[in-house]
Amino acid sequence: MKKILITGGAGYIGSHTAVELWNAGMEPIILDDFSNSQVEVLDRLEEITGKRFVFYRGDCSDKTLLHEIANAHQIQGVIHFAAFKAVGESTQSPLIYYKNNVGSLVILLEFMQEKGIKDLVFSSSCTVYGQPDVLPVTEATPRKEAESPYGNTKKIGEDILVDFVKSKAGVRVVALRYFNPVGAHPSAKIGELPIGTPQNLVPFITQTAAGIREKLTVFGNDYDTPDGSCIRDYIHVVDLADAHVKALHFLTDQPLNFYDVFNVGTGRGNTVLEVIHAFEAVNNLTLPYEIGPRRAGDVVKTWADTKKINQVLGWFPAYDLDACMRDSWRWQQFLMKG
Repeated sequence: MKKILITGGAGYIGSHTAVELWNAGMEPIILDDFSNSQVEVLDRLEEITGKRFVFYRGDCSDKTLLHEIANAHQIQGVIHFAAFKAVGESTQSPLIYYKNNVGSLVILLEFMQEKGIKDLVFSSSCTVYGQPDVLPVTEATPRKEAESPYGNTKKIGEDILVDFVKSKAGVRVVALRYFNPVGAHPSAKIGELPIGTPQNLVPFITQTAAGIREKLTVFGNDYDTPDGSCIRDYIHVVDLADAHVKALHFLTDQPLNFYDVFNVGTGRGNTVLEVIHAFEAVNNLTLPYEIGPRRAGDVVKTWADTKKINQVLGWFPAYDLDACMRDSWRWQQFLMKG
């Protein structure tokens, strides 16, 4: 069974990817320091899969630990999720973000080269596109100056990978540019668990529905969109996890010193108000929300052109927006029971 090291494997996207790897006949080896995740996730992964995954607690900047893992397991690929990701925090503490997000990638690549590990799937982001001039966004859409240090670490990460591959490092790399991951595993045993005030729309919606938040604020209703609120491409986290599995399969058929990038989205955009109304409809709830002023730095509208990932990886999303909203609420209800 092929063993895949997942950095940040107990986090939101990492945990769902661990499940999909197992379902695809691969064994995830999880590395996480729990700076933005919880140890209980490991128990829930076992409940979902019936398998207790190998786990190491630590930082992927710790090369000694990485070598310890590689010496104990024949690692045949890496999926690199581990990174700080709060946009606002990154503007206040940029050096922490560059040290962690960029520094850890460099150490990870050194480790892969030293151990002869060839395949890497890198967690990138649609933030590299900024506010696109033309929609939908294709992989050829020019990257723009990042709106935050966090976004810039993803651009720099991609540049490092391109240069590393060009150096004939003997690796094969795919960077996946995520749009907006939402939802939770259909079992409702794992999902998004933001620490503190949520930075993303859907956890704020579910926490408002649960009474944890008094009300939801929609930042602006006077944009050039059908209902005046911002548009994003919301993708179910299980679909996103599946894209990582497809990317790993794809890499094994490529020559060494290979690099490519794929958008991962649904190919359609939904406004903030559409998401709120979809949540209300599928869960038979009414959300208290108000219209607030525009929020500085918000991209007005963006969604993916998915032709490349459809055609090259054979990947298609299986979940629609209603499923995303239903699973998100079931996950919030699970947390309320706990």
